[in-house]
Amino acid sequence: MSYLWVKAVHVMAVISWMAGMLYLFRLYVYHAQETNPEVMARFQVMERRLLRAITTPAMIVALLTGGTMLWWQSELLAFTFMRAKLVLVLGMVVMHGLGARWRKQLLTAPHARPHQFYRVMNEIPTVLMIGIVIFIIVRPFT
Repeated sequence: MSYLWVKAVHVMAVISWMAGMLYLFRLYVYHAQETNPEVMARFQVMERRLLRAITTPAMIVALLTGGTMLWWQSELLAFTFMRAKLVLVLGMVVMHGLGARWRKQLLTAPHARPHQFYRVMNEIPTVLMIGIVIFIIVRPFT
C-alpha cells in the first residue's frame, strides 16, 4: 500500500474518531441531565454503540496508520512540531480512555458528575484537535 493510501485512510479515521469523541461527550451532557429511566437507558445504548462501533475502531485505525506513516518517515521525529503533535495525540488517547471510563460510571451513577463537567470535557478534544492540525499543517518551530 502506498503512502498516499495510508494517509487517506488516516485522515478518514481521524475525522471519524473526532466526530465520535465530540458526540460522545455531548451524549454524556444529556445523560447526566436526564432523570427518566427509559431515556437514560436509550443514552446508554447510544453511548456504548458509538464508543464500540465507531470511536474506538477509528482511534485504532488512526493510530496504526499514523504510526505507519511515521515509521516510513521517521526523520519527522527530529522536528519539534511532530513531537508536540504526538503529545497532543497522546492527550486525545487519554481523553478517549477517560470517556470510556466515564461511560461505565454513567451506568452505575449517572448523576455522580454534573452535566457541566461533561460540557467542559467536551471542549478538550476540540482544543487538542486544533493544536494537532496546526502542528501538522503549519509546522511551527521548523
